[in-house]
Amino acid sequence: MSGTPRAVCLGETMGLLAATSVGRLAHVGEMALGIGGAESNVAIALSRLGVPTAWAGRLGADAIGDRVVRELTAERIAVHAVRDPDAPTGLMLKERLPGGRIKVWYYRSHAAGSRLVPSDVDDELIAGAELLHVTGISPALGPGPGAAAAHAVAVAREAGTTVSVDVNHRSALWSDAEAGPALRTLAASADVLYAGDDEARLVLGTTEADPETLARELAALGPSEVVIKLGAQGALALFRDAGTPPEGAGSAGGDPPDGRADDRTDGWTVLFEPAVPVEVVDPVGAGDAFVGAHLAERLAGRAPAERLRTAVTAGALMCTVPGDWEALPDRADLAAPAGPDVTR
Repeated sequence: MSGTPRAVCLGETMGLLAATSVGRLAHVGEMALGIGGAESNVAIALSRLGVPTAWAGRLGADAIGDRVVRELTAERIAVHAVRDPDAPTGLMLKERLPGGRIKVWYYRSHAAGSRLVPSDVDDELIAGAELLHVTGISPALGPGPGAAAAHAVAVAREAGTTVSVDVNHRSALWSDAEAGPALRTLAASADVLYAGDDEARLVLGTTEADPETLARELAALGPSEVVIKLGAQGALALFRDAGTPPEGAGSAGGDPPDGRADDRTDGWTVLFEPAVPVEVVDPVGAGDAFVGAHLAERLAGRAPAERLRTAVTAGALMCTVPGDWEALPDRADLAAPAGPDVTR
């Protein structure tokens, strides 16, 4: 990638060992080596959709770290990584269970990514970009990564760089009691906020079931755009109309409209986009595909309805092929009509 990145994604990327067959890891004979990480997945999604992108983080000075650099560089991503000689690159194992279930095992405690600190952050890189993307995984890794993400957000705010946050709660890394307050603070720092409905409830400390109400309560924390990922149902977006002051979104309930803006006059618009039906092969990475596509369309100046539709399509396509990021679509994939199984 050449030139100044328009987007910067900050977080941990690990080595990934994925089982090549269904069964318990104790009995699987072969695993495939790759890389994985929510923030780098989003970086790849952005890059494939034409956005000059950088990934920033901390890697071990080891072969797995080299693999991360090689893979991201091959995706035309500018890598800004501190190489740590005293800690290994993190690792995750991916287990494929019957019924299409996936279980992920993390080996990231005391890894290089968990040693990320504010001084590792390239302030000029972030200040020169249009978008900073972070996730709730960073504070889950420990005080250092959490502080690094907070520092990056502060730099972005000062520079006028848009801040995107994906809650991305990882229950394997911390308890709900620990996560709730930290994720709420991070969510409040966002211009654009992404969350699953269960993640939204965790951030808000509520049992509320209605996605629109959840979006409005999240918007009251500060974001000007909130997107609720609803999995097999689709997605709902709430965004502030131009010229609306940022005092809050109030609250309102009701079923999401069928792909149309609602008729509210409170300065906020709600959109709903139903899911694209596909045969799910591997759901891991679908949320990152969704976020990356939505952000790419936002940077391209697309209307809210169009960017939500593109995001839902990208998430669906991602589910159809095994792998955390390999099936992330490019523009041609998104534009391809349904057709014959073989093109000659």
